[in-house]
Amino acid sequence: MLEYLSHLGGFVYAYCTDFIINLANLTGTSYYEINALLFCIMWPALTVVLLIVFLFQKYRFRKILLRQILKTK
Repeated sequence: MLEYLSHLGGFVYAYCTDFIINLANLTGTSYYEINALLFCIMWPALTVVLLIVFLFQKYRFRKILLRQILKTK
């Protein structure tokens, strides 16, 4: 099982690295620029946006739940 996970991890790493290299070649930039764009700018921005969406949805759900509780009383 550990050997399988090691092989799978190596495959995923190689695939992601090839993807970034190909993306860099297509855009005419370097591997390091694409890597920085993805992992230093886009990933943290997406994390912040998803956190804000989660908090907004949680607020809306509580508001709806409170309305339902008040209606049943």
